[in-house]
Amino acid sequence: MSRFAIICVDDEDIILCSLGEQLKRSLGNDYDIELASNGYEALALCAELEAEGISIALVISDQMMPGMSGDEFLIQLHVSYPKTLKILLTGQARANSIGNIVNEAALYRYITKPWDETDLILTVKEALRRYRQETQLVEQNILLKQTNEKLSKSLDLLRATFEAADDGILVLDNQGTVVIFNQQFLSLWQIHPDSIAGDSNQILALIYNKLAEPFVCNLKAENFQSNAQKYQLLKLNNGKILESYFQTQKLEGEVVGRVWGFRDVTEKEQAKAIARQKALHDTLTQLPKRTILKCQLSEAITKAEFNSHLLAVMFVDLDRFKIINDTLGHQIGDRLLQSVVQRLKNCLQGKDLITRWGNDEFTLLLPQIKDLEVASVIAKRILEVLKYPFQIDNKQIHITGSVGIATYPEHGQDAETLLKNADAALSQAKQIGSNTYQYYDSTLNSQAQKLLILENSLHSALKNHEFVLYYQPIVNIFTGKIAKMEALLRWNNPQEGMVSPNIFIPLAEKNGEIIPIGEWVLKTACAQNKAWQEMGLSPIKMSVNLSVRQFQHTDLVFMITNVLRQTKLAPDYLELEITESITMQDTESAKAILKELYELGISLSMDDFGTGYSSLGYLKQFPFCTLKIDRSFIQDLNHSSQDIAIIDAVITLGQGLNLNIVAEGVETEELKDLLKNLGCEYIQGYLFSKPLPAEEATKLLVNNMNFLK
Repeated sequence: MSRFAIICVDDEDIILCSLGEQLKRSLGNDYDIELASNGYEALALCAELEAEGISIALVISDQMMPGMSGDEFLIQLHVSYPKTLKILLTGQARANSIGNIVNEAALYRYITKPWDETDLILTVKEALRRYRQETQLVEQNILLKQTNEKLSKSLDLLRATFEAADDGILVLDNQGTVVIFNQQFLSLWQIHPDSIAGDSNQILALIYNKLAEPFVCNLKAENFQSNAQKYQLLKLNNGKILESYFQTQKLEGEVVGRVWGFRDVTEKEQAKAIARQKALHDTLTQLPKRTILKCQLSEAITKAEFNSHLLAVMFVDLDRFKIINDTLGHQIGDRLLQSVVQRLKNCLQGKDLITRWGNDEFTLLLPQIKDLEVASVIAKRILEVLKYPFQIDNKQIHITGSVGIATYPEHGQDAETLLKNADAALSQAKQIGSNTYQYYDSTLNSQAQKLLILENSLHSALKNHEFVLYYQPIVNIFTGKIAKMEALLRWNNPQEGMVSPNIFIPLAEKNGEIIPIGEWVLKTACAQNKAWQEMGLSPIKMSVNLSVRQFQHTDLVFMITNVLRQTKLAPDYLELEITESITMQDTESAKAILKELYELGISLSMDDFGTGYSSLGYLKQFPFCTLKIDRSFIQDLNHSSQDIAIIDAVITLGQGLNLNIVAEGVETEELKDLLKNLGCEYIQGYLFSKPLPAEEATKLLVNNMNFLK
């Protein structure tokens, strides 16, 4: 049984080994896969294989190699082994270079680096089929010559070989007249034998009628003296795609005609189209990716400059999408994104483009607008349609969006600048409070850069001991006794000084640093409370805030119990504060976590009550001990204020649920007296004390204890 070899040539070991492994996986059972690091080694290897009776079916060579280049090697190879098919690997497909080697080395194909393994294997398999086909054609020429010598003795064998060919074959003489064709040819072209009975030359007319673009294929007018093979794809009216190739045939040096081969490559071409679709389009939403956006944006800028009109780029981001994804699962999140895309599409006009820029971020291109109001109208429309709840798997999901807008030419005159500035405008919209849109403002750059610097500094702030805890007392309004201390985090940045928690805590939430920072806060606060107890001060609770991201962390309960064990603080003297929004995101999970903490003996407080869902009935589902009324209800409270009725109802109903009520933001005696008359038991605010560092808070506790004595 004949043996065949494939030789791979490349001077880079990694590429050579990778190529060899890929070929062995798919073709190692049928072909010997040989490797050579340069052209000289490969030529020597060819000689050795030929001496052993192994035919060299295919050589795959790199183009750029030291010593002997791939071009020179393949040309020499062609001189000694003209039947061997050659494939060139090139990192830069230079038209002149490739053209020369095609002519001088009868190059079969070239493949650019880096290659796709699937496409490589398909190309190699096609080359090997071609090699077998050419071998068969050579054998047929031999058989034809023998037929002339031996007349009809070999005719049956020739016909069997011809009919057994994998490809459809059509043979024309040197006048372009049909000589012969096989059954596979008729099958590929779906030509019934009866339609050409008595006149085989009707085949050519039938072929042209079946082509979607008949002018691309001329079976007669090619130069019959050319020895080169020619390949092209033919699209048929029925959707099928055929690859055609031809080669001039000679007998004893005389041109006798041309052999056309055809094979069905529909599946291969469809696979390529799908691969291109996947490469340029998002799989989940089927929207174009960034590559298409950047290309079309550059074209739109050119047209806008030529026609002197405006265009707009818009970034759309879904607010709180990560929370939805984390709590309801990625499957729900994916379906939500698909629904969002449909609503966004309905907001656009025919020529507008929408692409998926990131996980929950989309980019819109409005290639021609008459004024800025057009972009504003679309932005408002987008925000409005996102407000309506999404119904997914019997779940009603509410989301909002934020939009950033940059326009040409005011906010940038090239694609990169417009995209960067639209993204900056989006960041500003989210900082304002989300569910809004913003146009780019040059002042945003400095603000964004400052936030970026702060965010980067956060990564080392804990390690560099830049954080400090301040403590603010929560006081019994009737006795004046300090009942609790709330631990408040402060950041003393070396460059910026004291940074507002309203700035750095959202940044820490975003980049995940809130997890280690939060653990440090809890440990430091518990250790401080334990130190106060060991000083002989009256035992009080230490109140510590938990962020959304902390609450969602899987090791939350373990971390808290571990801190209590390390600091030796009894759970009775720790209170954890969470906001309403935390319990709203995943009610069942929140119930389980809070129940576990409550059973450990830790007190639980609902912070900022009144800024969210604000349902006391809803709170009955959770084991809270304390309810803190947000300062926004307290600061402007007076005897004629409508908020008095609200505060009175909250206090009354809270007490009915056995909840301790704390009023935040109390700064005047008038407010204190008013709250006292309403029956509010605890207050917190600057009236009694501002947040203090540990040393001053200790003095305050000592003085409070002595005062009460």
